[in-house]
Amino acid sequence: MIHPLADCKNKNIPESTNIWQFCVVFKKCKIGENCNICAHVLIENDVIIGNNVTIKSGVQVWDGIEIEDNVFIGPNVTLNNDLYPRSKQYPEKFERTIIKAGATVGSGSILLPGLTIGKNAMIGAGSIVTKSIPDNQLWYGNPAKFIKTLE
Repeated sequence: MIHPLADCKNKNIPESTNIWQFCVVFKKCKIGENCNICAHVLIENDVIIGNNVTIKSGVQVWDGIEIEDNVFIGPNVTLNNDLYPRSKQYPEKFERTIIKAGATVGSGSILLPGLTIGKNAMIGAGSIVTKSIPDNQLWYGNPAKFIKTLE
């Protein structure tokens, strides 16, 4: 279901995926089955989103970001793709950020570009993530730090 107030240029959205009002979805991105893309989300072209992904409101998914299956992205998470952004100056290639299957990124968190968030990892709300996070670990804080291994 694509809400009539969404600006979805992509013609390959699976019927099982919901894209809600005021979303902007670029033509070339890849979005899987059974996803829930909440209101006010922007998804650029060079993006891969797996199956069963939830992206809450206020998130921008920029070129170079890959979100694997069963990932939860909380509201107002900030994903980045350029370590040294400048107005009207674009890198030859954007940094790749990968959020592995089953991971959770808590609301209001900020991820620097070029990181990998491990399988089933969890980032607590409001965290500033400056380094890659291994599988099955809970991290939070500013900067985010290891808290414990998840079972």
